[in-house]
Amino acid sequence: MGASHARAYRQLDEFQICGLVSRGHSKDDLAANLGGEVALFDSYETALAQTRPDAVCISTYADTHENFALQAFAAGAHVFLEKPVAPTVAGCERVVAAARAANRKLAVGYILRQHPAWIEFIRVARTLGKPLVMRMNLNQQSSGSSWATHKSLMHSTSPVVDCGVHYVDVMCQMTGARPVSVSGLGARLSDEIAPTMLNYGHLQVRFDDGSVGWYEAGWGPMMSETAFFVKDVVGPKGCVSIVAGSDKQSDNVDAHTKTEALKIHHAALGPDGKFVKQDQIIDMTDEPDHEELCRREQVFFLDAIAHDRDLSEHWRSAVDSLRIVLAADESARSGRTVDL
Repeated sequence: MGASHARAYRQLDEFQICGLVSRGHSKDDLAANLGGEVALFDSYETALAQTRPDAVCISTYADTHENFALQAFAAGAHVFLEKPVAPTVAGCERVVAAARAANRKLAVGYILRQHPAWIEFIRVARTLGKPLVMRMNLNQQSSGSSWATHKSLMHSTSPVVDCGVHYVDVMCQMTGARPVSVSGLGARLSDEIAPTMLNYGHLQVRFDDGSVGWYEAGWGPMMSETAFFVKDVVGPKGCVSIVAGSDKQSDNVDAHTKTEALKIHHAALGPDGKFVKQDQIIDMTDEPDHEELCRREQVFFLDAIAHDRDLSEHWRSAVDSLRIVLAADESARSGRTVDL
């Protein structure tokens, strides 16, 4: 994600990259890929002090997000922060409070909010009546470098948390309602991860308008490629589904956002008991790819800074979605439903 965002900044004249920070050699490879002279740092604190940036893009693992964001705000910088905001709800709230106190912008990397097909998916879902039944998953069969990345991520976060914030955020947008309770299930399917980590998780969330949603996520070489991409919403007036191609591979990052088509089904029946309307297909084959979506995220960040946009709703969604997925993790471990 950091490399994708860096390439996005290179495309936008309003940004100038003044430094890259990483603990390893990834910054050297990225600097060469960007094709220009960029200051390189092993220490985040040193980079902040020497470059004095107007903005910081944090694309590290989740356990460093809170600390790095707080340092950036203390240094007077705006922050683009990959999700989740922090490993805990309290940490997420501290980051939001720091942004507000410093009068700086905090943009969270909810990439689906910039995706035209997902925006349309949410719009159609809002026309289906209440309550809504929302069914979503993203299982990833990973091996080689993908499995190595997943294992690294699981030092600090589980799949249902890391990926789940995206789709729970979508559910919150669809319902416009408040989450009231969460139940979770999980399983540890590999001896290569920590004894306390669950590399498969499933959550069920209830909203105060009667809507319900489930989300499922699993990482690893044991995961099935069958039905790894389900995005489906049902309401009293019908349903809308994202239609994914049969050639998708679950560890391909582009497959996580690509829709290809939306299928809309209308529930209305005529006097003969048959459907009044035929199902509708909305073609989405010209949708943006992953790199373009990252560019749009940075355009959103730039617009928020340049026009002093109020991001209060954006921040509330970041807190709410994290609260739900962390409650699912807690429920999976305790065996008890968590009331929010």
